[in-house]
Amino acid sequence: MALQVSRKGFGQVEPNHLSAQTNGQIYAQLPADSSLTILENGMFLKYDYANGKCDLTGDGEWMLVFNEIKLYDQRKFGYKDYAMKADDFMGGEIVPRLLKTSVGDIFTTNTFGANTSDSATVNGLSLAVGNKLTVDPATGYLKVAGQSDTEFIWQVVKEYNLGDMQPAVKIQRIA
Repeated sequence: MALQVSRKGFGQVEPNHLSAQTNGQIYAQLPADSSLTILENGMFLKYDYANGKCDLTGDGEWMLVFNEIKLYDQRKFGYKDYAMKADDFMGGEIVPRLLKTSVGDIFTTNTFGANTSDSATVNGLSLAVGNKLTVDPATGYLKVAGQSDTEFIWQVVKEYNLGDMQPAVKIQRIA
C-alpha cells in the first residue's frame, strides 16, 4: 500500500543510522552556489571543492544536506520551521553542512520536492516499501528511480511518521 508523503513546512530528516556522524565525513566549509536560495534538510548537493562551492552540477557524489536547526524566532519551534535561506545570511551566502552517505545508511525523511515557506504544503511522492529512489540532478531532491538508474540508490524500507506526526518514509542506501 502506498503512502502519500505530503508535508507542511520545510523538509525534515531523522538520522537513524548515518555513518558520517561517527566517521567524520561531514563537509561544511564551502558556500552554496548563489543560485540556491533555500536549502532544506533532506536535499542533496555536490561538494565541488575544485570550484569552491556546493552545487547541483559539480563533480563528486551526492551528499545529504543535514543542517543544525537554529530557530531564533520564539514562535517557531519545530523542525518543519527551519531551512537555510539566503535572505537570513550576511551577503546571502549559505554554508550548508553536508554528510557523505554510505551503502547501508538509514534515515527518515519527508523531503520530496521544494518548499518556500514553513507554512506551505508540498504534495510529495506516493511511496511504498520497496520503491527505489535517486537524486533528481535538476533539483537535488529525491525522486523515484528509473530502470537506467544504477548509482546512488535509496530504497524505502518503512512507512513512518516524523516527530510532528507528518507522514514520512525510512530509507536505506543500497547502491
